[in-house]
Amino acid sequence: MLHHLAGKRIWICTLGCRSNQYEGEALANAFTEAEAILSDTPDCDAAVLVSCTVTAVADKKCRQMIGRVRRTSPGAIIAACGCWAQNLPEEEAQALGIHLLVGNRKKKQIPLLLAKLFEDDSRRFSVCREDVLRSTEWDSLFLAKPLLHTRAFVKVQDGCNHFCTYCAVPYARGFPVSRSPNDVLKEIRSIVSSGCREVVLTGVHLGLYGEYGEISLAELVRKVSLVEGLHRLRFGSIEPLGIDDDLLETLAETQVFQLHLHIPLQSGSDRVLALMNRGYSTAEYRDILQRVRAFLGDDVHVSTDLLVGFPGEGERAFTETLAFLEECRFGKVHVFPFSPREGTKAFSLPGRVPPQELSSRSKRALETGEKLLLEYSARWIGRTVPVLLESVSSPESDDGAGWVFSGLSPSFLRVTGR
Repeated sequence: MLHHLAGKRIWICTLGCRSNQYEGEALANAFTEAEAILSDTPDCDAAVLVSCTVTAVADKKCRQMIGRVRRTSPGAIIAACGCWAQNLPEEEAQALGIHLLVGNRKKKQIPLLLAKLFEDDSRRFSVCREDVLRSTEWDSLFLAKPLLHTRAFVKVQDGCNHFCTYCAVPYARGFPVSRSPNDVLKEIRSIVSSGCREVVLTGVHLGLYGEYGEISLAELVRKVSLVEGLHRLRFGSIEPLGIDDDLLETLAETQVFQLHLHIPLQSGSDRVLALMNRGYSTAEYRDILQRVRAFLGDDVHVSTDLLVGFPGEGERAFTETLAFLEECRFGKVHVFPFSPREGTKAFSLPGRVPPQELSSRSKRALETGEKLLLEYSARWIGRTVPVLLESVSSPESDDGAGWVFSGLSPSFLRVTGR
């Protein structure tokens, strides 16, 4: 059946998180194995949107990408998968021009489903979804080698059951499941043998790997670190409550693990954290951060996420948050304005922050984040660090002057040189 994909131009558009990035890469591998041609643009025979629904802006981008394909390639088959596609009403999907609607944990079937549509020369509407809140299935995609990135994202965990009051992801990603460690190791060995030097372990809630897996996350790290030829290992993101001393001790002893952890905070106000149902206080977060630095050293780059303008966040709570950011000495701070997601508890909470004030607070948080990143980066001035080269820009002149080299340091700082 897959031979019907041979020679077809496939455009994969991936939006959102690192788990999505992994899934897009794995689908690219599956299509190339079927001798399809990966397109860099929506000028294609079929488009696959790996979608995101974390904010209203993400939903809008999904619709825009569908429209872009329809304008560029009116005859193309359009497949939408992922979080936005998981809960998109079928009537709306058809109205948007989607031919194939695939939910989470069903993405492995996309090449076969597309091949079937090509075989039938059909544009009939098809759906492949399930109730992910009841599913314990692992979507067994496989990434043999990265085709779209210089680093390889390896998804080892999916789903979340913490239900933060603002977050729609658990309803789209479903119950937590973990990948078999043997499958993880098989994939990483394949990736490394293809020449890739850096692997990023990722998941929707990476810290739940040990709770819903055969082994702990620390044990998985120990096994992965023994893969011959692996030079760098990172985490995509890990929630504060997923960090324990066993994991930190393992990371400290793992030479290939890089000095960077992304640990979402979301707010520096205890009252707002409780409203968000984050499960920790600022005191508990502070303690986690102290232990991170005690095990990994003060040079470790801790980046974070901040959700600004949550319902009920007054000026005092926001000021407390800015002060807590400074106290924590973060590096990179990713700032997200609150986006009400229908179906979540926060959607109906009173006390929404007016748009103008939301914009003002976002700007102030970004300014604080920029200051903190400069302060953290300054500690590396004058020091020599290895950089994994990611891109080279060719010179404009014939004498070779102007070559620009770019890559990431172990602490996840962008380094450029000529």
